[in-house]
Amino acid sequence: MTLIFILLAILLLWKHRKLALMSLLFAISLLTFYSSEFGSRWLALGLENQYQVNSSPITGDCAVMVLGSGADDTLDVPDVMKLSPTGLERLTEGVRQFHLGQNCQLFVSGWSGGKGRPFAEVSKQVALSFAIPAAQITMFPLAKDTIEEAHYFAQKWGNKPFRLVTSATHMPRSMSIFEAQGLSPIAAPTGFMARDSYWWVLSADNLLTSQRSIHEYLGQAWIWLKTHLK
Repeated sequence: MTLIFILLAILLLWKHRKLALMSLLFAISLLTFYSSEFGSRWLALGLENQYQVNSSPITGDCAVMVLGSGADDTLDVPDVMKLSPTGLERLTEGVRQFHLGQNCQLFVSGWSGGKGRPFAEVSKQVALSFAIPAAQITMFPLAKDTIEEAHYFAQKWGNKPFRLVTSATHMPRSMSIFEAQGLSPIAAPTGFMARDSYWWVLSADNLLTSQRSIHEYLGQAWIWLKTHLK
């Protein structure tokens, strides 16, 4: 969005200098807000405050669904190092949730993106290294997004309660998607990004937090539009 206003300022520069200046100032203001602790925290907390860390024991039938992220299978390193930071956060929280119940099933998902092994397969290998039995791991290597993940999971588990593991900013949208398919997710968020730091500090980390939060707000808006414009 910031780049759009910068480009608009350049296009308007010669004929409409006042508009160009206003557009440029607005772009700088947006960039400052998104890269600040105040702005990024405010955006992230609107999502992350909806669900808290879940450490409750799992009783009865136990299933843990870990949503996919990214992995670089081209690296010549152990599988645990191939997972993206987000992917590793989600999987380790999934393993923690797995140990909160008895005879749990761990579900891992995510496709390859057209390169190397699917994220689900890399995640399974890492889970095996964490001493999760192979018989208790199910992969969804063809799932390309959260909607497909919910679809594949519903075919295996039905509408029984289960722990849903994903990033805290992504959790509200994920819960809506899974519930829309008649499932019964119980949130187990991880990877909280909102940080309480100095309000005046500008950083790339804050920009990343803002970017991910805005992505989720836009995703929620898109789901709302698809639901209400049918």
